[in-house]
Order: sequence, then structure tokens, then C-alpha cells
Amino acid sequence: MNTFLVLTTSLVVLAGTSGVPAHAAVDRADTYVVSSEPGVLPEGIAVTRTGTMYVTSLATGAVYRGDVRHRRLRPFLPAGSDGRTHAAGVRVDRAGRLFVAGYDTATLFVYDPDGRLLAKRSAVTGAALNDLVITDHAVYVTDSVGGTIWRATLDGGRVGPLEAWLLPSDFPTAPGFLNGIVASAGDRLAVVADQGTGAPGTERLWRIDLADATASEVRVSGGQLGADGLLLEGNRLYGVVNFPDPADGYRFAVNLAVLDGDLRAARVVRQSRTAGLEQSPTTLARDRDRLLWVNSQLSATAPAPPFTVTEVPGLS
Repeated sequence: MNTFLVLTTSLVVLAGTSGVPAHAAVDRADTYVVSSEPGVLPEGIAVTRTGTMYVTSLATGAVYRGDVRHRRLRPFLPAGSDGRTHAAGVRVDRAGRLFVAGYDTATLFVYDPDGRLLAKRSAVTGAALNDLVITDHAVYVTDSVGGTIWRATLDGGRVGPLEAWLLPSDFPTAPGFLNGIVASAGDRLAVVADQGTGAPGTERLWRIDLADATASEVRVSGGQLGADGLLLEGNRLYGVVNFPDPADGYRFAVNLAVLDGDLRAARVVRQSRTAGLEQSPTTLARDRDRLLWVNSQLSATAPAPPFTVTEVPGLS
């Protein structure tokens, strides 16, 4: 969701994604109920290789868990627990640890597979931690308000302190609203979505060299990639984007782009069918042969349960 839409709501959005699952073929629903309680406003999603799904609540900080074989998710981490009052991006590492970006508390939360808190790492007051990506040696977190990328080292089971790693002054142009972040194979490069300031043409896609801590702009053609959630699979980049519709509202879709070998250029080649404000999808994840996105209802005129995750229409 771009900055313009953020200003029309009381909350802000993010994105989380995961790698391609390898679980066996199962009967799967096309709609998952995250919660039937009012006011949940789900935001981030991760689907593991074994088919476990995690979805965060931006409104309450709760994290829900389910299985792709079952239509309903259940509360996993209660709303407000551990000081986690607004939860955005979510990722699962190879050890099954759950990393959650606490948006309003500027805190990164790390849990074991049973939900036991392992670490809390805080950024400066006023930061808005949105999305994150985990590499072999670090976790990188976007700060939407501060225009900063934060980094915590990973050394075995230890999570280091969260440190400001890439500042607004390190970008060729100061970011407007940093959101989704993904890393390439080999963890050499990252791609970060910038939804801009709300003015047309301020959306950007950044290429981040993780070794040199440098940022450059990706040349985008054929469509926009100033996205909310991102998903990178080889040279295929998916991004949840929004754009004005003829009725003075907004539509949401997933754009698919092909990246060049060094991630310096991206060409949008396909777009999913669209969703409207009442659905307000934020981010996406891969589940075997399909894509799932989170229906946040963040921009809906009257958000109401059930809050759901559904298949992305017309794109896989």
C-alpha cells in the first residue's frame, strides 16, 4: 500500500514472503479464514516448505498459524504478548524460528517453533519496522517511516543487536516509504520496494549490495514495482501493487517482473486480476504451485470479519 493510502487509514502496511514449499500434494482450500473476530486486519504472511502458514495482525499484534490443508487458522501468539501490539512482516528461518516485525514498537521479535520468545531487538524510537528478509548471516528489516534498513547479525542461534545499516543518505534519492524486501540466491543482493511519497512517479525499486552496503535504483519497465510485499524466485519478482481506478478508488494486483542477471533491470511481463479497496491485499507467499495473498481490509470503508487469505487470481 502506498503512502497516499496509508494516510487514509490509521494503520500502515507491510509484506512478508517465504521460499517455494516442497510439501506433498494435498487438498487445499482457495480461501483461509485467519480470524472471525472484528478488528484483526491481517498483514504479513509466511508459508513454510511443509505447509505451515503464519499470518500477522497489524491491528493487534497477534500471529495466527494454520496448515494449507485446513481452512481455518488459530491464534499462535496472542495479541499484545511480549509487547507486540502491531505485527507486520513475518519470516521463518531454516531452524523454524519465527521472526516478526513489530511495526509500532520498532522491535524485532524472534520465537522458537513452539512460540517461546527467544529475542527482542529494538531500533530507535519512532522507527516503523515493516518487512524483513533472513540470510545465512543476518536479518535485514525495512523501516518505512525512517527510510532506513536495519540489520541484526545471526551467529548460530544468537541474534545480534538491531543496528541502522543503510540510512536515507545512502540511497541515490531519499526513500519515500520502504516496504517489501527479498534477497537473491547466495544472499549477495537484496531488492527493496519503495512506495514513494504518494506523488505519481515516486515509486521505486532498489538494488542493495549486501556486502558493500550500497543502494542503486533498479530500472523498471512495463509497469510499476513500488510494491508492498515482494516475492523473488530466481529472476522472477512478484510484487503486490496498487493504482488508481476510474472510480477514484484504488485497485490492487500482483505484478510479475523478469529481472536481469545482476538485478539492475526489471521488466513487468504479467499482472494478476485485480482486487478492490474492500479486500486491500498487502503481501503474498508461495504455496507450491500457487500464490496466496492477505486480504488486510486496511483501506476498506468498514472492515469486517471474516479476515482471509486467498489465492491470487489469474497468476501463479
